[in-house]
Amino acid sequence: MMRASLRAIAVVVFVLALVPVVRGDDVASGVQGTPKTVSVAEAAPFLGEWTLAMQGPNGPGTFNLSITAEKDKVSAEIASDMLPKQPISSISLVDKSLVLGYSFTWEGNPVDAVVSLTPGKDGPMAAQIDFAGGAYVMTGTATKKEKEKGE
Repeated sequence: MMRASLRAIAVVVFVLALVPVVRGDDVASGVQGTPKTVSVAEAAPFLGEWTLAMQGPNGPGTFNLSITAEKDKVSAEIASDMLPKQPISSISLVDKSLVLGYSFTWEGNPVDAVVSLTPGKDGPMAAQIDFAGGAYVMTGTATKKEKEKGE
């Protein structure tokens, strides 16, 4: 299992190294429409702690996503077993999808990523992470974590 994860990461890094880095705002997320700044009211269905169960060309991955609102500002951060918490630098709404852009450094190389959360009609929240402008795309679902008692 660990070998498969390391192999998958090596392939991702190789692919990402071949792609020119673009700003998070310029990365296509697979969500069609014009982005607009999201208000706290519009972000309400997305607020909370989420587990993203993703599948990519090299196997599965799990991410923890936190989306919060304080006063009139929405903020977020994402983390995984392989990467520490990363602040989300751009948050917008495209049609019904929340689109979150961020950048991280992998083996000395900057990588832009876009997370898209799209509510399902009758099912779970769909999730997608687009790394380096489409060089590597993971899709899956976002499951909201239950609040612990006392929170």
